[in-house]
Amino acid sequence: MRSNVRGVRFNFSGVHRLSVAVAATAIAFIALAPVGNDVHATTTTPNRTISLNLLIPSMTAASTNTASQVVQALNVMVARNPLTLTAAVQALVDASGASVGVSLIELGGAAPLVWSFHGSAVFTAASTYKLVALMMEAQNIASGKTNPNGYVCYEDADYEDGWYDDYETGACFTRNELARRAGLLSDNTAGRMLVRDVGGADAVNAWAASLGAKESVFFTYNTTSSDDLAVVWAAEAKGSLGGSAAQAWLYPMLTGTKTEAGIPAGVASRSIVVHKTGTLDEVDNDAALVVKGPNGAYALTVMSDGLGGAEGWQLISAISSAVWSFEAARAK
Repeated sequence: MRSNVRGVRFNFSGVHRLSVAVAATAIAFIALAPVGNDVHATTTTPNRTISLNLLIPSMTAASTNTASQVVQALNVMVARNPLTLTAAVQALVDASGASVGVSLIELGGAAPLVWSFHGSAVFTAASTYKLVALMMEAQNIASGKTNPNGYVCYEDADYEDGWYDDYETGACFTRNELARRAGLLSDNTAGRMLVRDVGGADAVNAWAASLGAKESVFFTYNTTSSDDLAVVWAAEAKGSLGGSAAQAWLYPMLTGTKTEAGIPAGVASRSIVVHKTGTLDEVDNDAALVVKGPNGAYALTVMSDGLGGAEGWQLISAISSAVWSFEAARAK
């Protein structure tokens, strides 16, 4: 039996196969939907309703390739859907047993996506507070407020065990040197000196809040969320915090760091990754800007608690790899 709809002749056996393919895909979408998890995904394209249009080729009894073509098209749609990323991250997190927050902000592509998995959950910030201090310092330098070759002198209250043993009363260091120590090696005393230099903890938290950080209390309680770190990174990457002058000073301090086992490992040398890590006991965090992703630049932040060490970094690397694959699918 045959039917003509808008001039397109359908063979009902072909329609049956198509219906099975569509039904299977619908089931896949339902299976991918998270249950009881804090997952968000939005696009930032203004005044535009985004819809998925499936172009179905004309089918006749002789069209033996129709079903496979439709399935291929649906597979592409599934790969581009944020639920696919949610499912991939959920599987990794479940297998690890850790508590994890992940946030992604696309900075390129036709319809940039903002997505998160437990993005508002609060974690120990560890050394990611240094990222905020470094961004503030970069903005001050770009505006001419401070000189990168100007000196900041050590005070006893600045000391925290770290990588260097040359901190003593009267010792002074350029902002360039402190940034290099705090960024590339995550030296604790250098980080504390930078916080003091930009105005102290209250100034750091007020500055972060002005950018949209809602959960963070950096440096004192030293807590934050993946959403907050991603929002700060997005503002910096868009040039809102001193533009190219700030970036030219900041990015070398956060590229090729002592710890590259997290987000950079998942990117696997396919892009420069500018990032700041934080680690403390069972906490491993990574807040990154992937400069040249397959669908454009993106900010990716991952917070984890419950693993620590190599296992923690392996989890972050795996999540980073899943995000890269998702971005590659969206670029097609």
